Amino acid sequence: MTTLTIIEKVCRLIEDAETLPSLSDLSKQCGISPHHLHRIFKETTGLTPRQYALCERRERLERALKQGKGMTEALFEAGYNSTGRFYEKANELLGMKPDQYKNKGHGTQIFFAVGTSNLGEVLVARSANGVCAILIGDCADTLLDDLQERFENADIVGADSTFDDVVGKIIGQIENPSIENQISDLPLDIQGTLFQRRVYNALRQIPMGETISYQELAELVGAPKAVRAVASACASNKLAIAIPCHRVVRKSGEISGYRWGIERKRILLEREKAVKG
Repeated sequence: MTTLTIIEKVCRLIEDAETLPSLSDLSKQCGISPHHLHRIFKETTGLTPRQYALCERRERLERALKQGKGMTEALFEAGYNSTGRFYEKANELLGMKPDQYKNKGHGTQIFFAVGTSNLGEVLVARSANGVCAILIGDCADTLLDDLQERFENADIVGADSTFDDVVGKIIGQIENPSIENQISDLPLDIQGTLFQRRVYNALRQIPMGETISYQELAELVGAPKAVRAVASACASNKLAIAIPCHRVVRKSGEISGYRWGIERKRILLEREKAVKG
């Protein structure tokens, strides 16, 4: 089997399993060593097999909760054998307490601040787990509306001055990108479907000053036929710059498809290429 065939098979095995499969079991079914499987899976998807399995489990839980199922039923349907262990890590898995997640963020707080860059207004928001949104546009009110759609029942609160340093770093990276990457150490609250998170992990591996095509990105996540799904995941990205979807272009090299405008994408790429020299 080719590497991509192996990755696709492992993804299907994990997605079809009722409980978390072990690395040893997965490797036996693919006919390779656990070490080799772990390495090529991480290189291709940006996640270890276990991380992928945990993301799949979280996605099952999210689907069940959105369908209105009770927490206990949703947990067992998602493959959690112990409700106690889940509740211990609920904030890490969902970004909030389970009942808050079920009620679309009710009772949680999302702090935000808006700064001005030479590419327009920049809204930065953080949850309890880290920066959950970096939005760029012409109007701060429109950006705030976008944020509120994501957490429609959460309390959206203006951040105090302690958040200014984070906003300043992000604007600095937009205006004057550097090889060192000023925001690489920021904790991120990356949300989205399992497939989107695979794409986002791959995007973070693209070096500054370089671009890849949507086809190449699809191959990187082990789904070479899912070019449209990859493009859709890029369009759904709410963490501009931190998840550099602006580094993905058409196979011809043409710049297209950027949530915050093609002209901004062009400028970002030109700045990064200038830094790389």
